[in-house]
Amino acid sequence: MSGFNNIVILTGAGISAESGIDTFRSAGGLWEQHNVEDVATPEGFARDPDLVLGFYDMRREALREREPNAAHNALALLDAEFAGELLIVTQNVDDLHERAGAKRVLHMHGELKSALCTSCEMRSPWDAPMSAKDGQRPPCPVCWARTLRPDVVWFGEMPYQMERIYRALREADLFVSIGTSGAVYPAAGFVRDARDLGAQTLELNLERSEGSHWFHESRQGRAGDLVPAWVEEVLGG
Repeated sequence: MSGFNNIVILTGAGISAESGIDTFRSAGGLWEQHNVEDVATPEGFARDPDLVLGFYDMRREALREREPNAAHNALALLDAEFAGELLIVTQNVDDLHERAGAKRVLHMHGELKSALCTSCEMRSPWDAPMSAKDGQRPPCPVCWARTLRPDVVWFGEMPYQMERIYRALREADLFVSIGTSGAVYPAAGFVRDARDLGAQTLELNLERSEGSHWFHESRQGRAGDLVPAWVEEVLGG
């Protein structure tokens, strides 16, 4: 698979699951211990901010023990060596793409290692607990208000940088979806947008997704196997 000049890649939970990061559906993981409505919605944060902050503190701490896998590493190699336009749009809030070395990455659902201040609306790199210590939450590094929240997109909120994503889709000649369920919008609609605009479309997923029928080609298997093989096709072709 070669001859492409502009590639947009969408990655989802499936690519990080092989690094041991819990998905919404994973048994025994952090998500199974909480209702999504309580820890991943603005309403849940308003009801019990300490619960939400503590939950994301646990997720941030768990991320320290995880490492990029072969799929992350392959995409980082593509990022480094592909001479054309490339954008990796990830639904994941982990930093495994970056730790593998990828630079052309857009986090449409935010980042675990970032804090958003609800007072000044500034974002700051964050790798410490955000929950209260000695009765006080940590201050914003910009305005010093103690009104930080995780810089992640919760259910009911608008994903980040949608204009940039749609602009990239308009210019793409290949759209690739890796490790996504095809069930969560707006990302689930990207394949149709890209295909309607004339791009070739490829799915790399553990199993056929809800949107598999929209892709020109769908390959099933582990991301750690499929992605390196596909990257080799692109760079070697």
